[in-house]
Amino acid sequence: MTVATAPILKLDAVSKRFGDTVTADRLSLVVARGAFVTLLGPSGSGKSTVLRMVAGLERPDSGSILIEGRDVAGIVPWRRNLGMVFQHYAVFPHMTVAQNVAYGLEVRNVPRQERARRVGEMLDLVGLPGFENRQITRLSGGEQQRVALARALAPQPRMLLLDEPLSALDEKIRREMQRELKHIQRRTGTTFLYVTHDQEEALTMSDAIAVLNRGSCAQFDAPEALFRRPRNRFVAAFFRGCNVLDAQCRGTSDGRIMLAFGGAEMAVPDATTAVVAGTQIAIAVRCENLHLGARAHSCAARLAAQLEDVIYRGTNVDHVLRLADGQVVLATSTRRELGDGEAGVMVGCDPADVVVLEN
Repeated sequence: MTVATAPILKLDAVSKRFGDTVTADRLSLVVARGAFVTLLGPSGSGKSTVLRMVAGLERPDSGSILIEGRDVAGIVPWRRNLGMVFQHYAVFPHMTVAQNVAYGLEVRNVPRQERARRVGEMLDLVGLPGFENRQITRLSGGEQQRVALARALAPQPRMLLLDEPLSALDEKIRREMQRELKHIQRRTGTTFLYVTHDQEEALTMSDAIAVLNRGSCAQFDAPEALFRRPRNRFVAAFFRGCNVLDAQCRGTSDGRIMLAFGGAEMAVPDATTAVVAGTQIAIAVRCENLHLGARAHSCAARLAAQLEDVIYRGTNVDHVLRLADGQVVLATSTRRELGDGEAGVMVGCDPADVVVLEN
Protein backbone atom coordinates (compact mmCIF):
# COMPACT_ATOMS: atom_id res chain seq x y z
CA MET A 1 0.00 0.00 0.00
CA THR A 2 1.30 3.47 -0.91
CA VAL A 3 1.21 5.98 1.93
CA ALA A 4 0.43 9.55 0.80
CA THR A 5 3.05 12.09 1.81
CA ALA A 6 1.81 15.33 3.33
CA PRO A 7 2.58 18.40 1.20
CA ILE A 8 5.55 20.48 2.27
CA LEU A 9 3.85 23.79 1.36
CA LYS A 10 0.23 24.87 1.28
CA LEU A 11 -1.05 28.32 0.37
CA ASP A 12 -4.66 28.77 1.46
CA ALA A 13 -6.58 31.75 0.00
CA VAL A 14 -3.54 34.03 0.26
CA SER A 15 -4.10 37.69 -0.73
CA LYS A 16 -1.68 40.60 -0.98
CA ARG A 17 -2.04 44.16 -2.26
CA PHE A 18 0.38 47.03 -2.76
CA GLY A 19 -1.89 50.06 -3.01
CA ASP A 20 -4.18 49.41 -5.99
CA THR A 21 -2.04 46.55 -7.28
CA VAL A 22 -3.19 43.03 -6.44
CA THR A 23 -0.25 40.60 -6.39
CA ALA A 24 -2.08 37.66 -4.79
CA ASP A 25 -5.84 37.19 -5.04
CA ARG A 26 -7.06 34.40 -2.74
CA LEU A 27 -4.32 32.19 -4.14
CA SER A 28 -4.37 28.53 -3.12
CA LEU A 29 -1.60 26.12 -4.03
CA VAL A 30 -0.25 22.81 -2.75
CA VAL A 31 3.40 21.82 -3.31
CA ALA A 32 4.35 18.17 -2.90
CA ARG A 33 7.46 17.28 -0.92
CA GLY A 34 10.48 16.70 -3.15
CA ALA A 35 8.88 18.29 -6.23
CA PHE A 36 10.25 20.92 -8.60
CA VAL A 37 7.39 23.43 -8.83
CA THR A 38 7.56 26.61 -10.91
CA LEU A 39 5.57 29.82 -10.60
CA LEU A 40 5.30 31.05 -14.19
CA GLY A 41 3.72 34.21 -15.52
CA PRO A 42 4.23 37.60 -17.14
CA SER A 43 5.65 40.60 -15.31
CA GLY A 44 3.23 41.77 -12.63
CA SER A 45 1.52 38.40 -12.24
CA GLY A 46 2.59 38.16 -8.59
CA LYS A 47 5.02 35.26 -8.76
CA SER A 48 7.98 36.95 -6.98
CA THR A 49 5.67 38.37 -4.30
CA VAL A 50 4.31 34.88 -3.62
CA LEU A 51 7.87 33.58 -3.24
CA ARG A 52 8.74 36.43 -0.88
CA MET A 53 5.67 35.65 1.26
CA VAL A 54 6.72 32.00 1.52
CA ALA A 55 10.22 33.19 2.53
CA GLY A 56 8.78 35.55 5.15
CA LEU A 57 10.07 38.71 3.43
CA GLU A 58 6.48 39.87 2.88
CA ARG A 59 3.37 39.22 4.96
CA PRO A 60 0.06 38.27 3.33
CA ASP A 61 -2.91 40.55 3.97
CA SER A 62 -5.12 37.49 4.47
CA GLY A 63 -5.02 33.73 4.09
CA SER A 64 -2.45 31.32 5.46
CA ILE A 65 0.89 29.80 4.45
CA LEU A 66 1.64 26.40 5.93
CA ILE A 67 5.08 24.78 5.77
CA GLU A 68 5.08 21.13 6.83
CA GLY A 69 1.59 21.68 8.23
CA ARG A 70 2.53 24.65 10.41
CA ASP A 71 1.19 28.15 9.82
CA VAL A 72 4.30 30.31 9.50
CA ALA A 73 2.58 33.66 10.14
CA GLY A 74 4.82 35.64 12.47
CA ILE A 75 7.82 33.34 12.00
CA VAL A 76 10.83 35.39 10.87
CA PRO A 77 12.61 34.33 7.64
CA TRP A 78 15.73 32.89 9.33
CA ARG A 79 13.56 30.61 11.50
CA ARG A 80 11.78 29.01 8.52
CA ASN A 81 14.81 26.95 7.43
CA LEU A 82 14.40 27.83 3.76
CA GLY A 83 17.18 28.43 1.24
CA MET A 84 17.05 31.26 -1.31
CA VAL A 85 18.81 31.88 -4.63
CA PHE A 86 18.29 35.23 -6.34
CA GLN A 87 18.57 36.60 -9.87
CA HIS A 88 21.75 38.53 -9.13
CA TYR A 89 24.63 36.60 -7.66
CA ALA A 90 24.14 37.18 -3.93
CA VAL A 91 27.65 36.07 -3.04
CA PHE A 92 30.21 37.80 -0.81
CA PRO A 93 32.96 39.19 -3.08
CA HIS A 94 35.50 39.50 -0.24
CA MET A 95 35.26 35.78 0.62
CA THR A 96 36.65 32.67 -1.03
CA VAL A 97 34.33 30.07 -2.54
CA ALA A 98 34.62 27.86 0.55
CA GLN A 99 33.86 30.77 2.90
CA ASN A 100 30.77 31.64 0.86
CA VAL A 101 29.44 28.08 0.88
CA ALA A 102 30.20 27.65 4.59
CA TYR A 103 28.54 30.91 5.64
CA GLY A 104 25.13 29.46 6.56
CA LEU A 105 26.76 26.56 8.36
CA GLU A 106 28.94 28.89 10.39
CA VAL A 107 25.92 30.97 11.41
CA ARG A 108 24.32 27.74 12.66
CA ASN A 109 27.46 26.89 14.68
CA VAL A 110 28.21 23.72 12.71
CA PRO A 111 31.64 22.35 13.83
CA ARG A 112 34.58 23.27 11.57
CA GLN A 113 35.33 19.71 10.45
CA GLU A 114 31.71 19.13 9.49
CA ARG A 115 31.64 22.48 7.67
CA ALA A 116 34.65 21.51 5.58
CA ARG A 117 33.11 18.16 4.72
CA ARG A 118 29.82 19.77 3.75
CA VAL A 119 31.53 22.46 1.63
CA GLY A 120 33.39 19.79 -0.36
CA GLU A 121 30.17 17.83 -0.78
CA MET A 122 28.27 20.84 -2.08
CA LEU A 123 31.01 21.91 -4.51
CA ASP A 124 31.06 18.41 -5.96
CA LEU A 125 27.28 18.60 -6.31
CA VAL A 126 27.32 21.87 -8.28
CA GLY A 127 30.28 20.89 -10.44
CA LEU A 128 32.99 23.00 -8.76
CA PRO A 129 35.29 20.49 -7.05
CA GLY A 130 38.61 21.97 -6.00
CA PHE A 131 37.32 25.56 -6.11
CA GLU A 132 37.45 26.04 -2.31
CA ASN A 133 40.24 28.65 -2.33
CA ARG A 134 39.20 30.55 -5.44
CA GLN A 135 38.26 34.21 -5.09
CA ILE A 136 34.65 34.93 -6.04
CA THR A 137 35.69 37.87 -8.22
CA ARG A 138 37.66 35.50 -10.45
CA LEU A 139 34.63 33.33 -11.26
CA SER A 140 32.30 33.60 -14.23
CA GLY A 141 28.64 34.49 -13.75
CA GLY A 142 27.59 30.85 -14.10
CA GLU A 143 30.20 29.76 -11.56
CA GLN A 144 29.10 32.45 -9.09
CA GLN A 145 25.50 31.28 -9.38
CA ARG A 146 26.67 27.70 -8.70
CA VAL A 147 28.37 28.96 -5.53
CA ALA A 148 25.15 30.71 -4.50
CA LEU A 149 23.25 27.46 -5.06
CA ALA A 150 25.80 25.45 -3.05
CA ARG A 151 25.59 27.96 -0.19
CA ALA A 152 21.78 27.78 -0.15
CA LEU A 153 21.78 23.97 -0.10
CA ALA A 154 24.59 23.50 2.42
CA PRO A 155 22.41 23.87 5.56
CA GLN A 156 19.96 21.28 4.14
CA PRO A 157 16.91 23.56 4.00
CA ARG A 158 13.35 22.28 4.04
CA MET A 159 12.81 23.91 0.68
CA LEU A 160 14.80 25.99 -1.80
CA LEU A 161 13.24 29.19 -3.19
CA LEU A 162 14.71 30.42 -6.48
CA ASP A 163 13.76 33.82 -7.90
CA GLU A 164 14.74 34.01 -11.61
CA PRO A 165 18.25 32.71 -10.80
CA LEU A 166 19.29 32.19 -14.44
CA SER A 167 17.99 35.36 -16.08
CA ALA A 168 21.33 37.19 -15.82
CA LEU A 169 23.20 34.43 -17.65
CA ASP A 170 23.75 34.20 -21.40
CA GLU A 171 21.69 31.64 -23.33
CA LYS A 172 24.28 28.87 -23.58
CA ILE A 173 25.14 28.97 -19.86
CA ARG A 174 21.46 29.32 -18.96
CA ARG A 175 20.56 26.12 -20.85
CA GLU A 176 23.42 24.25 -19.18
CA MET A 177 22.30 25.48 -15.77
CA GLN A 178 18.72 24.38 -16.44
CA ARG A 179 19.90 20.80 -16.83
CA GLU A 180 22.21 21.14 -13.82
CA LEU A 181 19.47 22.51 -11.56
CA LYS A 182 17.09 19.67 -12.38
CA HIS A 183 19.89 17.14 -11.86
CA ILE A 184 20.78 18.69 -8.48
CA GLN A 185 17.14 18.77 -7.41
CA ARG A 186 16.73 15.09 -8.19
CA ARG A 187 19.99 14.12 -6.44
CA THR A 188 19.22 16.02 -3.24
CA GLY A 189 15.46 15.41 -3.15
CA THR A 190 15.03 19.02 -1.99
CA THR A 191 11.74 20.72 -2.84
CA PHE A 192 12.36 23.57 -5.31
CA LEU A 193 9.93 26.47 -5.65
CA TYR A 194 11.11 28.35 -8.72
CA VAL A 195 10.06 31.68 -10.24
CA THR A 196 10.50 32.52 -13.91
CA HIS A 197 8.80 34.31 -16.80
CA ASP A 198 10.60 32.03 -19.30
CA GLN A 199 8.23 29.38 -20.68
CA GLU A 200 10.94 27.06 -22.00
CA GLU A 201 12.79 27.19 -18.69
CA ALA A 202 9.66 26.20 -16.80
CA LEU A 203 8.78 23.38 -19.21
CA THR A 204 12.34 22.03 -19.18
CA MET A 205 12.80 21.70 -15.43
CA SER A 206 9.46 21.46 -13.64
CA ASP A 207 7.41 18.59 -12.28
CA ALA A 208 4.45 20.98 -12.07
CA ILE A 209 3.84 24.58 -13.13
CA ALA A 210 1.46 27.17 -11.68
CA VAL A 211 0.62 29.78 -14.34
CA LEU A 212 -0.19 33.03 -12.52
CA ASN A 213 -2.32 35.86 -13.84
CA ARG A 214 -2.83 39.01 -11.73
CA GLY A 215 -2.30 37.12 -8.51
CA SER A 216 -4.54 34.17 -9.36
CA CYS A 217 -3.60 30.70 -10.51
CA ALA A 218 -4.91 30.25 -14.05
CA GLN A 219 -3.81 26.60 -14.18
CA PHE A 220 -1.63 24.29 -12.07
CA ASP A 221 -0.57 21.24 -14.01
CA ALA A 222 2.23 19.08 -15.39
CA PRO A 223 4.29 20.79 -18.13
CA GLU A 224 2.99 18.71 -21.03
CA ALA A 225 -0.64 19.10 -19.92
CA LEU A 226 -0.23 22.89 -19.78
CA PHE A 227 1.44 22.98 -23.18
CA ARG A 228 -0.88 20.57 -25.00
CA ARG A 229 -4.19 21.02 -23.16
CA PRO A 230 -4.53 24.56 -21.74
CA ARG A 231 -7.75 25.06 -19.83
CA ASN A 232 -8.51 28.70 -20.58
CA ARG A 233 -7.79 31.54 -22.98
CA PHE A 234 -5.11 33.14 -20.78
CA VAL A 235 -2.97 29.99 -20.51
CA ALA A 236 -3.40 29.16 -24.21
CA ALA A 237 -2.42 32.67 -25.30
CA PHE A 238 0.50 32.81 -22.86
CA PHE A 239 2.38 29.90 -24.42
CA ARG A 240 4.11 30.75 -27.67
CA GLY A 241 2.79 29.03 -30.77
CA CYS A 242 -0.74 28.41 -29.55
CA ASN A 243 -3.49 29.74 -31.83
CA VAL A 244 -6.55 30.94 -29.91
CA LEU A 245 -9.68 31.24 -32.06
CA ASP A 246 -13.37 32.04 -31.69
CA ALA A 247 -15.78 29.32 -32.76
CA GLN A 248 -19.55 28.78 -32.79
CA CYS A 249 -20.93 25.74 -30.99
CA ARG A 250 -23.45 23.97 -33.26
CA GLY A 251 -24.31 21.28 -30.73
CA THR A 252 -22.99 18.23 -28.86
CA SER A 253 -23.40 14.49 -29.34
CA ASP A 254 -21.68 11.39 -27.92
CA GLY A 255 -18.91 13.36 -26.23
CA ARG A 256 -18.19 15.43 -29.34
CA ILE A 257 -18.73 19.13 -29.94
CA MET A 258 -19.65 20.39 -33.39
CA LEU A 259 -17.77 23.64 -34.04
CA ALA A 260 -17.99 26.20 -36.81
CA PHE A 261 -14.93 28.38 -37.45
CA GLY A 262 -12.71 29.39 -40.32
CA GLY A 263 -15.56 28.92 -42.79
CA ALA A 264 -15.96 25.20 -42.03
CA GLU A 265 -17.39 22.80 -39.45
CA MET A 266 -15.53 20.27 -37.35
CA ALA A 267 -16.54 17.65 -34.75
CA VAL A 268 -14.10 17.86 -31.82
CA PRO A 269 -13.88 15.14 -29.15
CA ASP A 270 -14.50 16.73 -25.76
CA ALA A 271 -16.53 15.02 -23.05
CA THR A 272 -15.66 17.41 -20.20
CA THR A 273 -16.35 21.01 -21.26
CA ALA A 274 -19.93 22.22 -20.70
CA VAL A 275 -21.05 24.16 -23.78
CA VAL A 276 -24.42 25.33 -25.09
CA ALA A 277 -25.47 25.10 -28.73
CA GLY A 278 -25.54 28.48 -30.45
CA THR A 279 -22.95 30.11 -28.18
CA GLN A 280 -19.53 31.41 -29.08
CA ILE A 281 -16.62 29.64 -27.42
CA ALA A 282 -12.83 29.85 -27.52
CA ILE A 283 -10.69 27.06 -28.90
CA ALA A 284 -6.93 26.49 -29.13
CA VAL A 285 -4.73 24.58 -31.57
CA ARG A 286 -0.96 24.57 -31.53
CA CYS A 287 0.88 25.88 -34.60
CA GLU A 288 2.82 22.63 -35.10
CA ASN A 289 -0.49 20.72 -35.29
CA LEU A 290 -1.64 22.66 -38.38
CA HIS A 291 -0.54 21.11 -41.67
CA LEU A 292 -0.27 22.71 -45.10
CA GLY A 293 -0.33 21.71 -48.75
CA ALA A 294 -0.22 17.99 -49.51
CA ARG A 295 -0.08 17.07 -45.82
CA ALA A 296 -3.34 18.93 -45.21
CA HIS A 297 -5.28 16.71 -47.62
CA SER A 298 -4.66 13.65 -45.44
CA CYS A 299 -6.13 15.37 -42.35
CA ALA A 300 -9.63 14.66 -41.07
CA ALA A 301 -10.44 18.39 -40.86
CA ARG A 302 -9.51 20.96 -43.52
CA LEU A 303 -9.88 24.74 -43.78
CA ALA A 304 -9.32 27.13 -46.69
CA ALA A 305 -6.88 29.99 -46.03
CA GLN A 306 -4.82 32.72 -47.61
CA LEU A 307 -1.06 32.86 -47.05
CA GLU A 308 -0.08 36.29 -45.70
CA ASP A 309 3.53 35.84 -44.69
CA VAL A 310 6.38 33.36 -44.24
CA ILE A 311 8.86 33.91 -41.39
CA TYR A 312 12.12 32.00 -41.26
CA ARG A 313 13.25 31.32 -37.67
CA GLY A 314 16.20 28.97 -38.21
CA THR A 315 14.99 25.61 -36.93
CA ASN A 316 11.36 26.46 -37.80
CA VAL A 317 9.40 28.31 -40.48
CA ASP A 318 6.21 30.15 -39.52
CA HIS A 319 3.40 30.47 -42.07
CA VAL A 320 0.94 33.27 -41.28
CA LEU A 321 -2.50 32.40 -42.64
CA ARG A 322 -5.88 34.13 -42.75
CA LEU A 323 -8.90 31.84 -42.56
CA ALA A 324 -12.14 32.39 -44.45
CA ASP A 325 -13.78 34.06 -41.44
CA GLY A 326 -10.91 36.58 -41.13
CA GLN A 327 -9.13 34.98 -38.16
CA VAL A 328 -5.34 34.66 -38.40
CA VAL A 329 -3.44 31.49 -37.48
CA LEU A 330 0.18 30.44 -37.40
CA ALA A 331 1.29 27.11 -38.87
CA THR A 332 4.85 26.01 -38.08
CA SER A 333 7.00 23.37 -39.76
CA THR A 334 10.69 22.54 -40.03
CA ARG A 335 10.83 23.83 -43.61
CA ARG A 336 8.93 26.13 -45.94
CA GLU A 337 5.81 24.27 -47.04
CA LEU A 338 4.48 26.69 -49.67
CA GLY A 339 6.05 28.15 -52.80
CA ASP A 340 6.27 31.81 -53.80
CA GLY A 341 3.00 33.20 -55.12
CA GLU A 342 0.96 30.37 -53.56
CA ALA A 343 -1.78 32.47 -51.97
CA GLY A 344 -4.79 30.15 -51.58
CA VAL A 345 -3.88 27.14 -49.42
CA MET A 346 -5.49 24.29 -47.51
CA VAL A 347 -4.90 23.98 -43.74
CA GLY A 348 -5.48 20.61 -42.10
CA CYS A 349 -5.53 19.33 -38.54
CA ASP A 350 -6.59 16.40 -36.41
CA PRO A 351 -9.79 17.32 -34.49
CA ALA A 352 -8.23 15.68 -31.41
CA ASP A 353 -5.62 18.47 -31.39
CA VAL A 354 -8.30 21.17 -31.06
CA VAL A 355 -8.82 22.14 -27.41
CA VAL A 356 -12.09 23.66 -26.23
CA LEU A 357 -11.27 26.31 -23.62
CA GLU A 358 -13.28 26.96 -20.48
CA ASN A 359 -13.27 30.75 -20.90
